[in-house]
Amino acid sequence: MIAWLHPRTPFPPVSAALVAPNGLLAVGGDLSPLRLIDAYRQGIFPWYSQGQPILWWSPDPRMVLFVDELRVSRSLRRRVRSGVFEVRIDTAFRAVVTACARAPRGGQSGTWITADMIEAYDRLHRLGYAHSVESWRDGRLVGGLYGLALDRVFFGESMFADETDASKVALVALVAHLTRLGVSVVDCQQETAHLTSLGARPIPRARFAGLLAELVHCIDPPPGWRLDMRGKGRALPSTA
Repeated sequence: MIAWLHPRTPFPPVSAALVAPNGLLAVGGDLSPLRLIDAYRQGIFPWYSQGQPILWWSPDPRMVLFVDELRVSRSLRRRVRSGVFEVRIDTAFRAVVTACARAPRGGQSGTWITADMIEAYDRLHRLGYAHSVESWRDGRLVGGLYGLALDRVFFGESMFADETDASKVALVALVAHLTRLGVSVVDCQQETAHLTSLGARPIPRARFAGLLAELVHCIDPPPGWRLDMRGKGRALPSTA
């Protein structure tokens, strides 16, 4: 039976999530900062369409990118080093989320990034939890990604690219930045061929829960994000 969340209802344990649809755990609640932070630290995220109640998920297995396993192809390495994109952090958060919402997705007719979701993550951004890594070209935002940072885990939400490799360059920059911060895990939520090509892999939900217990102890906004990452082609990690 799926739990219905009221304002003060805690999440059920992730082990209670359904097998089909994979990972559906709870319905309802709200998108307040406290609710969202509590969700992510337990490995739970919201994913629903306009007109639906809020649906909360914790799939098994869980797609994860260990930062030292990022796979950078020779062509992507050249792309990063060419400096064709200027990489920035947190200079256009809302624009990145909005661009992700309008990006076409294979097999999907709409988006889960609703107007309410945009507002909720924008609040988290202003509080210092949600961040964007952006690829710019000739003063125009052409790609990027966004997600949440909690302690030593980054929870990736979505990415977009209006030019070839723009989101991949942003991901390479993100991984380089996370490496400097001592963050070892990027939660990618669900398996896709695109993420697999970049080195992400599925792990059992129980192992993911263990990683969160090991790596997320503080729920204050993590330090190290309020900096200027502007500069062309400077984010290629040494492990690439």
